[in-house]
Amino acid sequence: MRKKNLILGACLVLALFLCPTSIYSQGGVKAGPDPSTIRDPDLEKDSLHNLEVATHYFKLKKAYVAAIKRCEEIIAGNPNFARMDEVLFIAGESSLRLAEKKGKQASKQTPEQLREDARNYLTQLVNEHPQSSLRKQAEEDLQTLGGLKP
Repeated sequence: MRKKNLILGACLVLALFLCPTSIYSQGGVKAGPDPSTIRDPDLEKDSLHNLEVATHYFKLKKAYVAAIKRCEEIIAGNPNFARMDEVLFIAGESSLRLAEKKGKQASKQTPEQLREDARNYLTQLVNEHPQSSLRKQAEEDLQTLGGLKP
């Protein structure tokens, strides 16, 4: 009986030492997925609709104030939008064109404020979306605005 208890006790001690090491050998839980890559499908759909409307206002109607409002709605409501580079580009280009007194709408902002807004949007595009196909055009426009904003 004593030998049986000794073997049972040794097994328990051995189990206590082996269990925690098997847990630790797999590593701890990481932080989880990057929050910037988690996207709500309904929010993406809504943002895509707003982008399509902003693009329509920008390209076809020359309604730059309306295009900026749609872009700002996306930026505020869905900062992780998959096509944020396009949003920033349209907002920046619309601001730039309004500063040059182009388009069918008048802005309440001064040309200086509009150029500063354009510089902010385009700088964000260049800094946060280096692989964007719109980056080259944004960099060219930034040269006329004084370069990247620090």
